[in-house]
Amino acid sequence: MEVTEKQIKYSFSGHDTFQCRQLWLKKGYEYVKSGLSFNDESAVVILGVGKNMVSSIHYWMKAFDLLDKDGKLTAFAEYIFDGGGKDPYLEDEASLWLLHYHLTKKGLASTYTLIFNEFRRERIEFTKESFIFYVKRKLERLGSSTFNAKTVATDFEIFVKMYKLSGAQEKNIEDSFSGLFTDLNLLKFELRKVNDQGENYFYIENLNREEIPKEIILYGILYGHPRQSSISLNSIENGNNSMGLIFAVNREGIVKKLESIIVDKKYFKYGITLSDNAGIRELQFKVLPSPIDILNEYYG
Repeated sequence: MEVTEKQIKYSFSGHDTFQCRQLWLKKGYEYVKSGLSFNDESAVVILGVGKNMVSSIHYWMKAFDLLDKDGKLTAFAEYIFDGGGKDPYLEDEASLWLLHYHLTKKGLASTYTLIFNEFRRERIEFTKESFIFYVKRKLERLGSSTFNAKTVATDFEIFVKMYKLSGAQEKNIEDSFSGLFTDLNLLKFELRKVNDQGENYFYIENLNREEIPKEIILYGILYGHPRQSSISLNSIENGNNSMGLIFAVNREGIVKKLESIIVDKKYFKYGITLSDNAGIRELQFKVLPSPIDILNEYYG
């Protein structure tokens, strides 16, 4: 059954004002794997962080799709962070692209889902204030009374810290480090003077994104279109939670990735083609791989 917009629960809190730190997801994974609960009094000692940070780690584990609704580790969590996992210390940038994809697609952290899927279509550049106003309008249109400008503003600030290099003006020494997704180079900003005051203008450009491994793009396509052996290029570029939106990659970049997969011998077994049927371009598979099959090809 298709979920309507009115059925979506938008959330802009839960992180206790802490951005996700580099090793938090690995720590959280090992903590849950050992059978412990984030509600345990010993969590502060075992995780080596304050009580609010324990709550924040728990939140980010859920937001990144590493914990399911029952608090159990997901297959994605096991795949990346297990002792024999593919990249438990997130040393490969491809793993960061995967985390960015799952964070945005999961939808628990609404700011990420809204900015990549909707908001940047409306505005090429945006400010914190324009995003707050956008959320206010959206919630009012849906008849929601849960809007809180301060909460949305704080959530936007955490979003910025996740994607850009924080400035020297940060009060907290931990916050002066680069964000988890800084290296993805997705969020750019420019400081402008408005009414004699400085204001940051942000933008996310659709580029070729040659730095994203082709397998990560194909993984996202397959994960977002389960059991579909024929997928339109338009939905890959512009559909909700599509590669074009989540990864900010343009059509030329998408086509280049797909063409490089089609001519790669190790993918011949899937019979992948880009067809043109009555002017509609489609990605087609004779044998449909699973998303994990594709990740296994990448990580080896």
